[in-house]
Amino acid sequence: MVRKRRTDLPGSSEGSESQEASGEQRPPMQGGRGWGQQRGGYRGRGAGGRGPTPQYQAAPHDYQQGRGMGGRGPQPQYQAAPPEHQQGRGAGGGYQQGAMMGRGIPITGPPSRPPAPDLNQATQSIYTARVAPQRPVVPSTGSSSSSQSQGPVEEISSQLGEVTLQPQIQPASSKSVRFPRRPGQGSNGTRCMVKANHFFAELPNKDFHQYDVTITPDVTSRGVNRAVIHQLVKLYRESHLGKRLPAYDGRKSLYTAGPLPFVSKEFKITLVDEEDGHGSTRRERDFKVVIKFAARADLHHLDMFLRGRQPDAPQEALQVLDIVLRELPTSRYCPVGRSFYAPGLGRRQPLGDGLESWRGFYQSIRPTQMGLSLNIDMSSTAFIEPLLVIDFVTQLLNRDATARPLSDSDRVKIKKALRGVKVEVTHRGNMRRKYRISGLTSQATQELTFPVDDRGTMKSVVEYFRETYGFVIQHTQWPCLQVGNAQRPNYLPMEVCKIVEGQRYSKRLNEKQITALLKVTCQRPNERENDILQTVKHNNYANDPYAVEFGLKISDRLAQVEARVLPPPWLKYHDSGREKDCLPQVGQWNMVNKRMVNGGRVNSWTCINFIRNIQDANARNFCRELAAMCAASGMEFNPEPIVPLYTGRADQLERVLKARYHEAISKLPPERKELDLLIVLLPDNNGSLYGDLKRICETELGIVSQCCLQKHVYRMSKQYLANVALKINVKVGGRNTVLRDALSGRIPLVCDRPTIIFGADVTHPHPGEDSSPSIAAVVASQDWPEITKYAGLVSAQAHRQELIQDLYKTWQDPAKGTMHGGMIKELLISFRKATGQKPQRIIFYRDGVSEGQFYQVLLYELDAIRKACASLEPNYQPTVTFVVVQKRHHTRLFASNHNDRNSVDRSGNILPGTVVDSKICHPTEFDFYLCSHAGIQGTSRPAHYHVLWDENKFTADALQTLTNNLCYTYARCTRSVSIVPPAYYAHLAAFRARFYMEPETSDSGSMSSAAAGRGGGVSGARSSRVPSANSAVRPLPQLRENVKRVMFYC
Repeated sequence: MVRKRRTDLPGSSEGSESQEASGEQRPPMQGGRGWGQQRGGYRGRGAGGRGPTPQYQAAPHDYQQGRGMGGRGPQPQYQAAPPEHQQGRGAGGGYQQGAMMGRGIPITGPPSRPPAPDLNQATQSIYTARVAPQRPVVPSTGSSSSSQSQGPVEEISSQLGEVTLQPQIQPASSKSVRFPRRPGQGSNGTRCMVKANHFFAELPNKDFHQYDVTITPDVTSRGVNRAVIHQLVKLYRESHLGKRLPAYDGRKSLYTAGPLPFVSKEFKITLVDEEDGHGSTRRERDFKVVIKFAARADLHHLDMFLRGRQPDAPQEALQVLDIVLRELPTSRYCPVGRSFYAPGLGRRQPLGDGLESWRGFYQSIRPTQMGLSLNIDMSSTAFIEPLLVIDFVTQLLNRDATARPLSDSDRVKIKKALRGVKVEVTHRGNMRRKYRISGLTSQATQELTFPVDDRGTMKSVVEYFRETYGFVIQHTQWPCLQVGNAQRPNYLPMEVCKIVEGQRYSKRLNEKQITALLKVTCQRPNERENDILQTVKHNNYANDPYAVEFGLKISDRLAQVEARVLPPPWLKYHDSGREKDCLPQVGQWNMVNKRMVNGGRVNSWTCINFIRNIQDANARNFCRELAAMCAASGMEFNPEPIVPLYTGRADQLERVLKARYHEAISKLPPERKELDLLIVLLPDNNGSLYGDLKRICETELGIVSQCCLQKHVYRMSKQYLANVALKINVKVGGRNTVLRDALSGRIPLVCDRPTIIFGADVTHPHPGEDSSPSIAAVVASQDWPEITKYAGLVSAQAHRQELIQDLYKTWQDPAKGTMHGGMIKELLISFRKATGQKPQRIIFYRDGVSEGQFYQVLLYELDAIRKACASLEPNYQPTVTFVVVQKRHHTRLFASNHNDRNSVDRSGNILPGTVVDSKICHPTEFDFYLCSHAGIQGTSRPAHYHVLWDENKFTADALQTLTNNLCYTYARCTRSVSIVPPAYYAHLAAFRARFYMEPETSDSGSMSSAAAGRGGGVSGARSSRVPSANSAVRPLPQLRENVKRVMFYC
């Protein structure tokens, strides 16, 4: 071990295959020439002149006072539009000064007493809302802008990292909003019974007490805190704690079932350090622990909530129960979030590059309609193999690292993989002291020297280890590991260090590792069910001393839940095909004897080939077959390219693309200077080629492209060509199929009046990428009543910011004053241009929001929707339904009988269309689980839909049926998909936009979109860096106008 003095510090593809493969009656809205001459809109484009004065009013007074989110307080001092808007330059006027911002959300003013809430709609309790001052922003005319941070930063931790929420309107507490109550349960579909991985937990009849814990000196490690309290309980349980067995959260709170025999007491605790290295005596550390009564945890309110007699879940009581049930597994296993892992819970599996998978289980106590429920699921995650560091590096670099010196890129890779990893030394016999790696030395071990005395006498690290420990360092050309902090850096040769077992790998996995991990986690439903039951049996809750102490009783049987299987919708295809209508069977169908309902036109196209070892004749033949398939499927497709196929070099991508584009454009007539489609043939492993190509095509040249991988070009299967034809058709503005009920006007709350359906998602950078921005994407339907075509916009925003910043924005123009814009406004204008109608109803599907973020996301984003609408026309406020879509949950549904062929699909999963809105759902709020897709492999994960706002007064049947039917309109395949398509499309668009970032901030690498986006339960790390609320974000390159109009992201 060498400690160096402070004064002597050293200087220190994206796989293209996965990417390419009855409501409240309102006065009628006016058509005509509204939304004209938009000075505040995107690019100032409107849909005509000033338009007539609207003949509908703002929300009636009783709505503002009773059924909205507002109170009776003083009128807000806010105007949605500046004065010049009211005088003809906007949409004909702005809000009156007393108007409510949005539908009853007060913008400013002191708290007021709201009337009794209408519990069927979200209502708001007393709170003071405030608007952060609008800061001028650089006007953006398209798909991106830098985010403007508003309000203080609030960190919300989740399993995927720390997501910053910066709401404009902040409630005084999380209890300030009431989500809609369940409008009764659905009845559509065929009834059946399913099993859920929820286990009934009997509510204890005990008196819970909470105590504040102060440990001095303060330590950040939960492990040390737990060791201190464990020792305290061991020593003083009988004598001082009234024989109570407390549960401890590892931080500041301790809970007991009944009072302790004191209000406040101080204890002295001594811990013996296991990580010693100085001689034979083990280091002792003394701690002072003060335990002080804080509060009683009231289970009565929890009982009332579960019975539906109290609207708010008492989180404190639920937290106590969760901590009690975590206490024993935390001492036995390695806790990660809400999961627990151990080598003994299942076979370890190598993942490659020095990583291995550990099996474990997820555990969470939840309030449900059946009462308290313990949700148990199987889980796997990546751990670092407990190897010698030398062996780990050899695996990481995939070669004998001793054969040649390390390159700079090798050093970066090693440093990235090892930073923060705990190692133990092996050169001191039984003295296995542990250290955490902070970096690598810039010099090789053989070059490292350090002063051994005050006179500055220097000694080499090699010499020191030989003389002090009799250890001869073999790999002297390698750098040393740097441990400790920068003020007192310690250096350890790699070969004397071994990685400590049980460390989760929290950084980004590569494609090979993800594939291996998915293979491990992929279990057939009956196998997963058996493993869950074995886990519950192994956990033996009946004999868990903490569960017994607190009176918690957990059932050992899966919950039996009543479900319904919704029928699939009839799909409409073109009348020229042999089959004009189609009824999907078990979530799938095909294009045989069918033609696209609206075939797109591809008149001018060409192909560029970047595959080295393929002959031009084969590439041309593939293009011919693809063109023929597109034509046979119903497209108007020119069989001949505008310019012949060209074979180019991947390292000259940009030059080749632009040259071929300009050559093609030169061959087109003056009135149509636009290339309809570019077909690109790519090698299977193409690194950043795919991402660079999409960035150039969509943000610079303004062309849609279709990439095809080498393996598919060789095989040229009909199924593959048919799937690619589906994607090409929507990229050039066509429609593959539509719901038959949409055309006949039989979809409730969609067909009766113009309705726009939005999908929104935010994707965050991968773990370890502390500076990359988050990407927000919003898509919106552009056809009505068919609701199948979606235009999409993307925007970069602050790192791990979950609220979508660019839904609505304002900025100051020196000549025009306050300008209004944002993604919602642009998409509403686009809908008006495409349909000739103004949307009178908005359905907003929001993906990627965890329960802890519901309030902030709803308050911020609903307000943005309101402001965007108001900026188009005074008093223009279409009714909104806001639904969160969740896939990252742990509820699984199993067939009641796995051997009943009528109740399972071919993969053994429950049938597509299975919906559950009872027993395991929220006690009072409007939510449901829907498994809309047929399983392929593994256990299907149902999507969870939770309604946060509903002015359209959907019934359970209407929303469940609409959502299920929409899942059959996904453009990229002839299968129903697992989440509603607008949310899916938003995810695809956000993922695509990552490729638009500059190379140094892009995450383009070797992870496929399926793996990076939704796959496999691979969760990211909590970011250690909290960016400044005002940190600038480089905007994304603008999407070209003709690209925005089509489904380029498919």
